[in-house]
Amino acid sequence: MRFTIFQESRRGSRKVNQDRIAYTYGRDTLLLVICDGMGGHAGGEIAAQICARLFIERFQQEAKPVLRNPLKFLQDTMQRAHAALGSYANQFSMLETPRTTCVAVVVQAGHAYWAHVGDSRFYLFRQGGLIAQTKDHSKVQYLVDQGLIGAHEVVTHPDRNKIFSCLGGLVEPIVDLSKRTPLRNGDVMVLCTDGLWSVMPQNEMATWLTSTPILKTAPQMMREAEKRGGPEGDNLSTIVVRWGADLATEQASTATVTESLGLGEFETAIEKTVTLTDRAGANRDLTDDEIERAIQEIQSTIQKYRR
Repeated sequence: MRFTIFQESRRGSRKVNQDRIAYTYGRDTLLLVICDGMGGHAGGEIAAQICARLFIERFQQEAKPVLRNPLKFLQDTMQRAHAALGSYANQFSMLETPRTTCVAVVVQAGHAYWAHVGDSRFYLFRQGGLIAQTKDHSKVQYLVDQGLIGAHEVVTHPDRNKIFSCLGGLVEPIVDLSKRTPLRNGDVMVLCTDGLWSVMPQNEMATWLTSTPILKTAPQMMREAEKRGGPEGDNLSTIVVRWGADLATEQASTATVTESLGLGEFETAIEKTVTLTDRAGANRDLTDDEIERAIQEIQSTIQKYRR
């Protein structure tokens, strides 16, 4: 495999960044995942952390050297993450189950597979055009589908933050799965949270990313999006991948080539720290010891659901 990858998460104007982004790849397969924690600071951050790390750990267990069934892996891991969040809430008597949106992508044998819950999105661009896009599990998307509002009204609608499917919570999540989709050299895959797509329309995103080196323009796009968010701006996160062996617009030295990896070896990028400001129902900062204990609790929960 050969690809160029960029990832970044920005806090925006929020006190804490509840987004989590991660990727990992072996010689023959790649996983990308973004989670956007929902609710109180502690709950949202915990949910996103558990979900992202569970994806990474299960992928590294199952990809030997590739996944047998990528779509089944994506669906199963989403379900496990949902169960893990409920277990975490019960174990530590949380007043509300931690919740998160999630979008995850697997690429192997030149094909992409993706799944999502909530309103974190995946886009596939080809030569500046949109080839595929996830559909949000949200009230405003339902209104668009029913013809009650236009797509241009989504960002400013008063119900834009109402999500009807997520990981965690009291109801089983709706997990949407893609078809097996072939990739071509130069295709651009984008995963992002609503903090980005709500201020950066897809046509602008395509302009930023499909005709110029992504390692130059993706950071510029993120800075512009954070500026547009203003004083009320949300956390915003993205992973951008330009796919293919003939990356004419990228410098050869910036491309990732996986052929040199041995069987069972993985390269991984994931945020492993937690910066909780408060527990659900507690209006105080946590001490360093409490944060460390929360990290241990999260890892203990992940271990139960990784197999």
